[in-house]
Order: sequence, then structure tokens, then C-alpha cells
Amino acid sequence: MVDAVVQVFLEKLLKALSEESHILSEFRDQFEKLQSQLVLMQSFLKDAVRLKSKKETLRTIMVDLRELIFEAEDILADCQLLSRDKDLFSTGWLMCIYPTKLPWQYQTGKRLKEIHEKIITNKQDIATYLGVSILNQPEPVYGCNDLSQNWSSPVYDHTQVVGLEDDKRKIKDWLFGADDGILKIGVVGMGGLGKTTVAQEVFNDREIEGRFERRMWVSVSQTFTEEQIMRSMLRNLGDASVGDDRTELLRKINQYLQGKRYLIVLDDVWGHDFAWWYRISEGLPKGNGSSVIITSRNEEVVQKMGVYEERIHRPKFLSKANSWLLFRKIAFAARGGECPELEDIGKEIVDKCKGLPLAIKVVGGMMLYKLPRYHEWKRILDHFRDELKENDDSERGLMASLQLSYDELPPNLKSCFLCFSLFPEDCVISKEQLVYWWIGEGFVPLRSNRSTTEAGEDCFSGLTNRCLIEVVDKTYNGTISTCAIHDMVRDLVLKISDDDAFFRKDGIGCRHLGIKSDLDPKLLIANRKLRALLSTTKTGEVNKIASRTAKALCQSRYLRVLDISKSIFETSLSGILNHICSLQHLTYLSLSNTHPLVQLPSSLEKLSNLQIMDVSYCQNLKTLPSYIVTFKKLKVLDVSHCGSLECLPKGLGRLSNLEVLLGFRPARSDQSEGCRIGELINLTKLRSLELQITRADEIGDNEVNALVNLQELQYLSMSCFDSNSDGSDLITKVDKLFPPQQLHELCLQYYPGKMSPKWLNPISLPMLRSLSISSGDIAEFHPSFWGDDNIVWKIEALMLESLSDLGVEWSSLQQVMPSLRIVTVSWCPELESFSVEDFGYKGGVWKKE
Repeated sequence: MVDAVVQVFLEKLLKALSEESHILSEFRDQFEKLQSQLVLMQSFLKDAVRLKSKKETLRTIMVDLRELIFEAEDILADCQLLSRDKDLFSTGWLMCIYPTKLPWQYQTGKRLKEIHEKIITNKQDIATYLGVSILNQPEPVYGCNDLSQNWSSPVYDHTQVVGLEDDKRKIKDWLFGADDGILKIGVVGMGGLGKTTVAQEVFNDREIEGRFERRMWVSVSQTFTEEQIMRSMLRNLGDASVGDDRTELLRKINQYLQGKRYLIVLDDVWGHDFAWWYRISEGLPKGNGSSVIITSRNEEVVQKMGVYEERIHRPKFLSKANSWLLFRKIAFAARGGECPELEDIGKEIVDKCKGLPLAIKVVGGMMLYKLPRYHEWKRILDHFRDELKENDDSERGLMASLQLSYDELPPNLKSCFLCFSLFPEDCVISKEQLVYWWIGEGFVPLRSNRSTTEAGEDCFSGLTNRCLIEVVDKTYNGTISTCAIHDMVRDLVLKISDDDAFFRKDGIGCRHLGIKSDLDPKLLIANRKLRALLSTTKTGEVNKIASRTAKALCQSRYLRVLDISKSIFETSLSGILNHICSLQHLTYLSLSNTHPLVQLPSSLEKLSNLQIMDVSYCQNLKTLPSYIVTFKKLKVLDVSHCGSLECLPKGLGRLSNLEVLLGFRPARSDQSEGCRIGELINLTKLRSLELQITRADEIGDNEVNALVNLQELQYLSMSCFDSNSDGSDLITKVDKLFPPQQLHELCLQYYPGKMSPKWLNPISLPMLRSLSISSGDIAEFHPSFWGDDNIVWKIEALMLESLSDLGVEWSSLQQVMPSLRIVTVSWCPELESFSVEDFGYKGGVWKKE
């Protein structure tokens, strides 16, 4: 990933050199020389990266180059920090970095000169090894054949599958024929063949949902425990069960399933000791047609778990026709699925995938981002052939396709992709956590005309569209919220991460580590290179951090990212937070769901570099300190789901770079030190806002225009829960609080009025594409909601939930929303003549086919 390291450093350096910095100006000449050398090197660095895995000498040179660039980046960060905070000269902070008597400026200049000279030598060695001239090199070509500029969302439907109709029908027939005992079905085949996809298609089928009263999906990792399996089953049944022992867990499972027809999917089972399964299956209720589906790469596994031969399904490789169909649905998605001029060479590329769905999807995702030019596609085919010269079997073809897709990633996406190495097998990962991490560490390309969070979402879409990560959960309108990676993809990520010291399982010498309960504090103390420490727990789990580990979290001076969410600490949390202030380079701090966080200490005021601060789900947090408003670089502030937090500090409107503000509660008229809603008018870069209004006096008569001029705002969630009165005053105020016209998505919750707000209409919100209304008293829509003959809604996704009084005609809604594609309706008993005949049911929602 040296090309990725170079690009990140060059972007940071370009930004730094554009700033008026007294300290940085002392070393401007050295930094500009570094910049010049690295820009020249970019033109042939991609080839060097591709070949280094095969050439040990080249690999050694690249490792040395990577470490030099990281060191230069740390020096640059120190210069920027000292330019902003001259007090650090007198506090002894510099002596901790350079503990000698020589002046800091002298040492820095000397070291930059040495780095520059070594990089020149590296450049010459790499060029000689590749047989290229270092004279008259062209400008870097990264991105010239990459079509990712404006793809902030999936380009194609990630739920589509090809060639599995017969597989699905066969397993469904078995399930419908189940009677006594527990039917056991096995799905067996090599990695990437589509075992999990077949099981998911069956599990999410509407007829299957109707047949089984309880359904449980359990991902079985290679390092599972019996308790983890049972807790996962219970989470599927809505029970967290944190403290129960094995016997109690099994008793609860039995109790939930007693008298019910249930379906359990055990996905990707390994190992040879199945005592855990015998104990669990013995404790399960029998009969009623209950069934278990087991997927595994090993046929012996499903046999030992009790699956009879006649109930083992072995998915086949895709036919040539289906292989081509799947490939072109992805590779030509931006062109309607067709590109006749590339069909012949495209089929040659597909043939190398040997009918493996995972390989076809990944290669198709890679080609989606290539210009439709024959010579570019021929280059990919030639690389494929080179990888398969020795052995052209299916598994080697799969790994070659994965490696090729990684090699062809833009440099910044390589860094983003390797972040998945920190997460345990079968972990469901939050998109939000990933994007914030990428922003915090500088992996997101800096563009003057684009918001940082939007650019981060583009990076995420770049990986999903390339099929390198899999979609797990989506919101009602199709926005991806969580993801995972295939275990074969994870094998590749772990190998590359280990080679490039991005992440290593032993934690030695790498720059990124996952925080978990058994983390050895010695790894933190010994490794001063760390850039990121993140909580990587699975869903429903928490980290229990020992005192020694907690004290070691702040040992790495150049830490950019610290995420200690979902953690319980043996030692005082306030003591740990006081130590965090020493992390002067920190850009992303997440304390989400930490226990028990009551207040933030004054020492955190020193974290002037913070761009992202997340204290969501901290139910005991009572106040936010006033110094938050001095964090001028802050782009994201998340205080959502903090039940004890009454309001935010006055002066929040000074955070002019804020792009995401979640959980905002306006101060009441009697809260003089709190932030009023009128301050939002100054947050002109705001893209996402979650607003919680509980009383009418939180909106002054002169503050009703607080939102209407926020021209960058795309997402607005407005919760209007009023527990103190009949809500009439609040309704009046909210009706005047017009959102901006360019709003893209609106979520309205707990609205207390019987009639919807008058601004909820297609004239006031002409750009609205997604609308969610839930848990309120709305019985009818304002007359303006229905538009007129010439103006109708452009809404594509609609969710109506828990609206017990809503009595409008469904046909009227469809008429005024002709672009509607996705519909989610639940607990709306008065919604008249509700019908979804024009929609197909998939994944729990109705979608227009």
C-alpha cells in the first residue's frame, strides 16, 4: 500500500503548504523537495506495488520507503500543531519527541534532509528495478480511468442474484415437507460458490417468513464458543441475555421456541468437535416442521451434525450464460447492463472466473470503474493470465480475481479497504464507524468543492460497488447502514495488512489495532507507531477493559483515531479521559456507549485537532462542556440517544465547519447557557441534522427561519415529542419551522398534530426523495400535501410506521407520488385500501420491480 501512503501524505502536504504557517515555513524548502520527488515517483509506483509480492528485493525497498513517508508525515503533523499552539514549546512536549539538547528546528531540518536523500535513492532503485527512466516522467495517472467521481450511492441493486432459482426452490420444497423432529439441511461447497447467498435467499423469502414463526440467522466463525452461538440465537429472538450461563441460555431458547415452528441457519460452520451442537439440538423443541440449514465448505461437517445425504445441497458453478449475465449486470450497470463493443473481451475475462459467483462479482465491480476501452480491458485480461500461468483451478482463479481487484483500487481506497482487517470474522460493521475512521486518518481525498463526509461516503460506495464488501442492513430508503466482508476476501485483507504492517494479529509493529477485552497492554506500550485504536466488538457484545490496558491506550503520541465505544472500564473512566488530552494529533474520538460517562473533563479542551466527536448512547451524560465550541475543525458531533443531556452549550453556531449534527436539543428560554435553535443558521456546511424538540419555548418567534437557509442540508430528522402539554403551542411553532427547499430526506417522528405540517408539500420540498413518518398523531395530511395538477412529489422511498390514526387513501398517495419505488408500511390500521400489487417483496420491504 505504498502508493496509498504516498497519496495520503501528498494530499496532507499540499494542504499544509497552502496554509500561512510560521513554523512550517522554516522547512518549506525541504517539504517541497519531498513533494517533487514523490509526485515523480507516482507515475511508476503502481507497477512497483503490483510486483513487490513476487520480488523480495523490491519489497524491501518499498517497506523502507513506506516508513520514511510515515516519518515525514509525523514531522509535518508536528509542525502544523506547533504553528497553532505555541505554548507547546514551553510545556516540554517537544522534548518528549526529541529528547536531546539540540534545538528542535535543527533536528527537524536535519532529519527531513536525510529522509529526502533516502527517498531519492529509493526512487532510483525502484526505477532501475522496473527498467524505467526517472527523467521526464509524466504526471501521475491515478484516477484517469476511474469513473468514481459522482457515485455516492450504489450503482446497481446489491440484492440481485443470478442462477439460484432452482437451488432456492429445492431447499424451500424440503422445508415445506418437514414434519416430525427437526429437519436438517446442508449446503456444501467451496468458498465463493454462493452457499450463504442461497441460504439468505431462502431465509428472506416471503413464503418462508410466513411459514416460520421464529427465524434465527447465526454466523459461526472459526473461533466461536457455545455461549456465543446461543447468545446470537437469543438476539435473533429479541433477548440480549448478557449475564446468563450456558444452561440458562439454552432454557431461554427452548422457552421462546416452545410450540413454535422455527428455522435456524448456521452459516459457515467449521471444525470437527460438534459436542456444542449436540447439546443445543437436544435442548430445542421438536416437531411442527422446525428446520435447521447448515452451510459449510466441508461435507463431513454437515454429516456429523446430522444431515442425511438426501438433504445435502451442493451449489453448482454458474453456467457460461449466467456468469456473463451476472458480470454484465455489474460491470455495465452505468450503461444499462449492455456494452456490445466489449462483449468478446468481457467474456474472456469472465471465463477466468470459472463460474464462481464471488469472483465474477468482484471482477465485474472492478470493471465497472474502467472506461469502456478495449486496451484497458485487455490490460486487465493480461494481468489475469499472468496470475494464472502456474495453475488455473477455481480457487486460484478466485484469489487471483480478489488480488487483481485490490491492485486496481485507487490508492486511497486501498487504505480504506485494509481497515476491514481489524474486525473479527463474521463481524457486522457500521458504515458510520468506517467513514469516520477514514476521515480521521486522512484516507478520504481532500477536495475543495466537496464536503468531507460526502467524500467519505463516496469511498464506501467505491468499495460496495466493487463488491469487495457486502451489504448487511439498509435503511427504509435503501441507504446502506452496516456491512461485512466475505471470509475469502477477509483472508486476502489479512494477508496484505500483515505484509504492509497495517494490522497484524500479533499486534507487533503495525499502525492499527482493534480494542477488545483480551487486548494485551504490552502491545500498546511497545508500539509507538499506532495511528488508530478502535473498538471492533461484534453486535450485542461489549469490551471489558482492564486497568492496565486502559492506562496504555494513550501511549502512542501520533494516534489519530481513538474509538473506545461499547466499553466498560475497570478503572475510573474520568482518569482515562484525562490522559487522552496528551494525544495532540487526535482527529476522531468516539466514546459512544461507554459506561458510565457522566461528563467530559476540562483537559479535553486541548484536543484542538478533533474533526469527529461521538458521545452517542451515553445515557448518563448530563452536559457537554463549553469548550466544545472552540473545536473549529469539528465536522461531526453526535450526541444522539443521550437521555440525560438537556441541551448543547451556547456558541455552537461558531463551529462553521460542522457537517453532521445528531441529537441536537435546543435550549429552552430559561437555559441561558444553552444553544438556541437560532444558532443553527450559522452552520452553513451542515449536511445532516437530527433535531429533537420537546417544548414550544425551544423555538423563539425570531428563530423559525433557522433551517430554511441551510443550503447544504440533505438529511433532516425532526422529533417533536412533547410530554408536558397537548402540544398545540409546539405544533404552531413547528409549522413555521420550514426546512430548506433542497432537502433530500426527511424523517418526522412523534409529530403531535392531527394534520401534517403545512410545509410538508411538494412545492416547499421539491427535491425530497425519501420520506419517513412514524409514531405520531397525524390522521390526515395538510391540503398542500397533495400538490396540484402540475406539481407532484418526487419521492422514491416512503415509510409510514405506527400511525394508528392515519386514514388517508393509499391510491391517493400513489397518485401524488408517481416515482415511488420502495414502500415500508407497518402498524397503520386506518390506511385505507392499502395495496402493493405493483411492488415486489424483498428483504422485508416492498420494491417496484
